[in-house]
Amino acid sequence: MLKDYIVQNWALILILPAFAISLKTTLFLDKTTVKRFYILLAGIFLLSVVVFLEFALNDRGGYAAARTVLMAVRYSATPIIVAMILYTLVRKVRWYIFIPAMVLTGLNILSIFTGIVFSLDEGGRLHRGPLGLLPYIVAGLYGVYLVYVLYTRSNKLYTEVVPIAFLAFSFASGLILPFIFGAGYSHMFCITIAIGLFVYYQFLLLQGTKKDPLTGVLNRQAYFADTEINPERITGLVTVDMNGLKEINDSQGHAAGDEALTTLALCLLEAEKHGQSVYRIGGDEFVIVCRSASQEDILSLVDRVRQNVNETAYSCSLGYCIAEEKNKDIERMLRESDRMMYAEKARYYQTSGKDRRRRSRDGAGGENG
Repeated sequence: MLKDYIVQNWALILILPAFAISLKTTLFLDKTTVKRFYILLAGIFLLSVVVFLEFALNDRGGYAAARTVLMAVRYSATPIIVAMILYTLVRKVRWYIFIPAMVLTGLNILSIFTGIVFSLDEGGRLHRGPLGLLPYIVAGLYGVYLVYVLYTRSNKLYTEVVPIAFLAFSFASGLILPFIFGAGYSHMFCITIAIGLFVYYQFLLLQGTKKDPLTGVLNRQAYFADTEINPERITGLVTVDMNGLKEINDSQGHAAGDEALTTLALCLLEAEKHGQSVYRIGGDEFVIVCRSASQEDILSLVDRVRQNVNETAYSCSLGYCIAEEKNKDIERMLRESDRMMYAEKARYYQTSGKDRRRRSRDGAGGENG
């Protein structure tokens, strides 16, 4: 039986250790994310063992009770694994993302005795109950939500969208192809998910040199490199600076300050649209670069940012510059946007009664976040 498992799952046996070794040597992921990846890889391996045992017992005939238990485990584990992928890849996703999968697990356990989700007849043939498609629906909804969140929180660049699309294709093929080619394709689910994850992980490593590790937006080096590429297409800049960050750090600690910056970055990512990219260029300073955007597009972006931030416990100051002529100098646009932002920040501190002055990039007086 061990030989048969190795033959059927040899590709998975190769890729999982390679994945684990790569995680061990990475410098771009935090320890919590790496730990979640390890748990995820262990879950995929265990699911592959469950699937193999289930179909091996089916080939031998009989063992209906054991197969029923294994099926309950398989139908429960698949949505849990997809939820774990969501929990691992997406910042700020909390533990309650597992609640639908846990409810489904309860139904699958109940189905062992009632057949509400599935059952086996005396001949060992599978029969779906009234909720027979629910495991696939729950896993599919998790997958759709995962792709949606990854896309909305990306910078909408081609290099980010393609890996997300590949991951989406992996999930879709793993869930849909068993209906097309038969239950035998269920053997391929684990390796399909593992390959999709490994490819996306390699993308994360490549992006690690361009991404800010705390907030997930593009970093200062990426800003300078990207603004050198087709600068004539850059039609606007929006600068954003968090208000009161120093006070948060002093009164609540730097972990609370990191949480504030992460929340602000998420507001910016959710506000951006195609052709707009978010960069963190300083401690609490962000820039959104707008390419081929009209004045209306840029003003709408500013409104979306304000609305998103207003829904949080934090505040920020904004400025923007719209290029009125082609090939406008990027540094000049940044200075103009900064002046507007610092003026707004001065009004904020004047209204709040706080005074934390600093010098802006062009030498004008500004306020420290």
